[in-house]
Amino acid sequence: MSYLALARKWRPRSFAELVGQEHVRGALSNALTQGRVHHAFLFTGTRGVGKTTIARILSKCLNCDTGVTATPCGICASCKEIDEGRFVDLIEVDAASRTKVDDTRELLENVQYSPTRGRYKVYLVDEVHMLSTHSFNALLKTLEEPPPHVKFLLATTDPQKLPVTVLSRCLQFNLKRLPVALISEHLNKVLTAEKISFDAPALRLVAQAADGSMRDALSLLDQLIAFGGGKVSEASARDMLGTIDRDHITKLARSLATGDAAQLIDTARKLEEFSPDYGQVLDDLAALLTRLALQQLVSGYEGDELFDPAFVKELAAQISAEDVQLYYQTAILGRRDLPFAPDPRTGFEMTLVRMLAFRPVSGTSANAAPGGGGARATPAATSSAVPSPAVAAIVRPASAGPIDPVQWSRVIGDLEVSGAARQLATNCALVEHLGNTLRLAVDPKVSRTPPQVEKLAQALAKYLGGHVKLEFVDSAVPVETPAQTGERRSAEALDAARRKLEEDPTVREMKSRFGATLHPESVRQTD
Repeated sequence: MSYLALARKWRPRSFAELVGQEHVRGALSNALTQGRVHHAFLFTGTRGVGKTTIARILSKCLNCDTGVTATPCGICASCKEIDEGRFVDLIEVDAASRTKVDDTRELLENVQYSPTRGRYKVYLVDEVHMLSTHSFNALLKTLEEPPPHVKFLLATTDPQKLPVTVLSRCLQFNLKRLPVALISEHLNKVLTAEKISFDAPALRLVAQAADGSMRDALSLLDQLIAFGGGKVSEASARDMLGTIDRDHITKLARSLATGDAAQLIDTARKLEEFSPDYGQVLDDLAALLTRLALQQLVSGYEGDELFDPAFVKELAAQISAEDVQLYYQTAILGRRDLPFAPDPRTGFEMTLVRMLAFRPVSGTSANAAPGGGGARATPAATSSAVPSPAVAAIVRPASAGPIDPVQWSRVIGDLEVSGAARQLATNCALVEHLGNTLRLAVDPKVSRTPPQVEKLAQALAKYLGGHVKLEFVDSAVPVETPAQTGERRSAEALDAARRKLEEDPTVREMKSRFGATLHPESVRQTD
């Protein structure tokens, strides 16, 4: 007996077996139950997400011997013939190979005739966007007003290429790319039913490589079973997919946590013997950093099969949240810049160097390496970070005590903040500075957003050399805000300029001799 590929063997034969796409399944089931089935459907989405599968299931629902139903029996002659691809009233057309207008006209010649075997004659046109303009024109009239016994099911990966006239005549359903967790769960179910041993991380790797396509995932799983000699192991999956062992990623992450530059570069150079895809290595490192960030942000984060939860929790406690964000940003930017590096390995190593070089210097300036570089004698995970010299210039000594409300304008002038956050600061007045909390009164005419507040808090934290909490008072501003002070001084300067003009001898002479009039509103301040 010939072998049946997993992608074919496990192809859903009813809506109940369909994985994901609940929004499409629900809409079609309700339409079938209520007897409100449109004459033309368009299914869009990337490859392998279930477009033609859903179309075939819908064809079974329409032609099942038990009647039009959302739950076809699957055992009647019509259902079996549709599953086996030999149902005479299901006409499947590959538009990629039948693009000419003559092909379309030939196809539509028999539309007016009643079904031979089933209740409806169903036209399933795959990759419909490949039809020519003339073919679409030939299809339009029939698509708009088909005979009552005809249904059109169109599928495409590129709906933008379809004429608007065709789109307007169809009910359109956009199928989503399937999430990694859902694909991995389904692969687990398949292998369990097939009685094949497997490692959970291997399924996760296959699901990620499938890129949202269940069909691709099942095809890769078939390949992995053959590659692994009937077993599905993580090592086989990494060898087949060309990914490196996750132990190398964890070693890189540990070196970043301890700030050990020598160990970091040594681990990176040992990767060369595996001839890795350095872009994929950076992707894997960024994926681990994402898990660390989630562990730090979300209490009870469970993680996934690729990295041990205990390891993720341990590393999340060693690396500060700020460093995790810095490493992640450096990794994805380094990934982008790899094609511009002299060679991939050099670009990869420079990305790792940047991760440590751009971190805040730890300890005192005496600990810095000669030449003013970013090397450190002690890891940032175990000692408090000290700002770099450029930042230290605006850091206020802790011994200076709380900020006085009168000093607020000067403080704003020293802050490293711009844009909307600076505008918010200039429209605030300091009410009280107690501990690490600053209470600010905001001009009622000014709105504030969370990003503005966050940037202002970060700038104040850098200025004060410690954590800052901002509390906003919605009452009237007790004193002038810097913005109001600036407006008042501008108005005073303008009034002074106008008075000076009035008193100018030349202006007086022109008034006296020619009857000239000075218009005060024409006197404006210039930058």
